[in-house]
Amino acid sequence: MIKNFKWLLLASLSFVACNNDDEVVTDVPITAGSADFSKYVALGDSFAAGFSDGALFIKGQENSYPNILAGQFAQAGGGVFTTPLMADNVGGFAGSAIYTPRLYFNGSGPASVAMPPYSQVATTSQSAHLSGSFNNMGIPGAKSFHLLAAGYGSVAGNPYFARFASAPMATVIDDAVAQSPTFFSLWIGGNDELGYATAGGDPTVNPLTPTATFDATYNTLASQLATGGRKGVVANLPYVTTLPYFYVIKYNQLKQSDLTVSGVNQVSVLNAQLYGPLHNALAYLGQGSRINLLSTTGNNPMLMIDENLTDLSTSLTAVLVGGGLDVPTATALGQVFGKARQTIPTDLICLGASQRIGKVPSMILDGVTSPSPLLSQLGVTFPLPDRYVLLPTEVAEIKVATDAYNVTIKAAADANGLAFVDAKAIMDQLVSGGIRFGNYHMSATYVTGGAFSLDGVHPSARGYALIANKFAEAINAKYGSTLRPVDLGNYQIQYPASL
Repeated sequence: MIKNFKWLLLASLSFVACNNDDEVVTDVPITAGSADFSKYVALGDSFAAGFSDGALFIKGQENSYPNILAGQFAQAGGGVFTTPLMADNVGGFAGSAIYTPRLYFNGSGPASVAMPPYSQVATTSQSAHLSGSFNNMGIPGAKSFHLLAAGYGSVAGNPYFARFASAPMATVIDDAVAQSPTFFSLWIGGNDELGYATAGGDPTVNPLTPTATFDATYNTLASQLATGGRKGVVANLPYVTTLPYFYVIKYNQLKQSDLTVSGVNQVSVLNAQLYGPLHNALAYLGQGSRINLLSTTGNNPMLMIDENLTDLSTSLTAVLVGGGLDVPTATALGQVFGKARQTIPTDLICLGASQRIGKVPSMILDGVTSPSPLLSQLGVTFPLPDRYVLLPTEVAEIKVATDAYNVTIKAAADANGLAFVDAKAIMDQLVSGGIRFGNYHMSATYVTGGAFSLDGVHPSARGYALIANKFAEAINAKYGSTLRPVDLGNYQIQYPASL
């Protein structure tokens, strides 16, 4: 059967940066207005840290939105802004299989800088602790409540925060407030919904944060940061299900070439030995639409598990046995396909599935194993597990949670007199038609849109610059500042293999 699942993202791509011809007003003095930028501290998650292309690395950190914003603040009395830099531009931690090197575009799709012909390897140690305090307190992987969690800076907590936490039991909020900031930014909550979404809505892998938990946590964070009338800026959350991460892999991803081995198309064999018997048995049970025969000409949908379906394992096995199939084989098929169906247009396939489609199910990598070596290809002869697919009901669930989170964020901004960035509206623009600046255009389209990096979740350098400008715009509106936007044309849309 299929030995390798072929995935070609793009045939070719030009990364030529365009110029921003927007006219920048220079005759207005740059002032802080009623704000004081002399000691700026940024709190948040991977977006604040400058995470990009699936990793944290120096160049990405330098192009984080807080770092860009600090540069804008510097023209209006802002002070030094320090960042807990990684040790290299490779990204990830040395010897870690979880925190891996960054991706780069190799001409046909994302690749890792640690892959041949490049010999770079990560040199950042998880055990090396940085001394001093840092203005950028963006913590990759952090959910809202993690900023209040004692022990988050320990070995058992978060490896990124552990590198620079004042003590293993210190909290992020305490280390931030201890610096006596005069101004702060807080953009947190993305991982409260993102972790659940990128896990395909599987709560056993990564649960969605309850709205009551988020509400209590966020109000605590905002009130502590705004103590004494301290000024700052906060941002709400976009629907994470609009990120490019969920639109690279299509529901009908299986091309005829993917179902061809050694020049021989396998569709007829698959239909005769698997899809046909399953369709007929399911049709007998009144559920024939779950699995249909594969097309011999066009693209085909993939097999997946839908936890919302009635489990037909027992009855499916019985029907298959009644049709003449031996008991062991019928039992295996019933076990595997009791809640299976083919993907449909409203399903969102996680980008993380790209490296697993067509591969042998693995308990370590996929959370499932196959009871039969004949059912050995994820999405083709074995259904994709829940963690790789977002169902329409799960998309709706995430939307409801995000709306509730955003009500809390806006209320906290109003109650504490903080500047507010409508990040949801910005993302809606990027998705619906894009944002034009001068002679160039940015959108949420994967890779070519320019706003997002190769991981499909985190912004590109130019995307982070756009965010910094939007933060500055909100600060100007709230505090009467006259911060100037940066030229987006000066920021890359993709990082090259070598930095």
